[in-house]
Amino acid sequence: MALPALFDRLRLPVIGSPLFIVSSPDLVIAQCKAGIVGSFPALNARPQGLLDEWLHRITEELAAWDRDHPDQPSAPYAVNQIVHRSNARLQDDLATCAKWKVPIVITSLGAMVELNQAVHGWGGITLHDIINDRFARKAIEKGADGIIAVAAGAGGHAGTLSPFALVDEIRQWFDGPLILSGAIATGRAVLGAQAMGADLAYIGSPFIATAEANANEAYKTGIVEGRASDIVYSSLFTGVSGNYLRGSILAAGLDPDKLPEGDLSTMDFGGEGAKKAWRDIWGSGQGIGAIDRVQPAADYIAKLAREYDAAKEELRAKTGF
Repeated sequence: MALPALFDRLRLPVIGSPLFIVSSPDLVIAQCKAGIVGSFPALNARPQGLLDEWLHRITEELAAWDRDHPDQPSAPYAVNQIVHRSNARLQDDLATCAKWKVPIVITSLGAMVELNQAVHGWGGITLHDIINDRFARKAIEKGADGIIAVAAGAGGHAGTLSPFALVDEIRQWFDGPLILSGAIATGRAVLGAQAMGADLAYIGSPFIATAEANANEAYKTGIVEGRASDIVYSSLFTGVSGNYLRGSILAAGLDPDKLPEGDLSTMDFGGEGAKKAWRDIWGSGQGIGAIDRVQPAADYIAKLAREYDAAKEELRAKTGF
């Protein structure tokens, strides 16, 4: 199955993943102008009324870019909705997205038939993130258009399955849009995701170390200086297992090697608990060893594109294709 036409505007097969607290209109606009899908969690706009202002700004600035750059139009943007009972804003946020006809809605922590139908009603598409084949099947059964396979090594709430196994299981029955997440930080890795069977790569942690990211300097430095061995997998902080920077756990006075288990009662995306978890305990994927400096998002995306093209040439030389 071909990708939806809105992806024709991508200059690189990449979606910038929605980063809780970190993703802002500045980052989304920079990503879209540089030719990848930019995204943000609706809950980043606080209070709820700010979401309308953010979508207004994103829509207007990208439209102006397209008028001024007809040969290099912006990529579409996406809004992430947390489909979980702790998200009391979901219906209000969905109504705001309907007002602005958000082109892509990314759903997490629950698939909902009514949400998918609503997005389709205004002409958008939905992508649902999953950590295993069972959840992928449920998402498509409930009307999602595509799947984001969150494999081992991804930042934030991540799965534990090898991307090879996860993508292969999904491709046995699903030929629609498939996006792969998990320690992807270079152009070579983007091409690897496609070779594995995915259509697009999902990149998050490297964008924390960009000029536009809403992250403090210590967090950005942690991404630049960190390696895969600095990532800790724990369910303590939100009740759902995820990957976090070891240094931030130590700074909070906790022993990263002796963390107790969390449970779903600790999940509260709309309240102070969740804000503290992501503000003070920093999410990160295992691919950060490829990040060596803080830079504008456009510069990082340009680097990805160069690496992607070079990897394709190298693969042709190796395989003769």
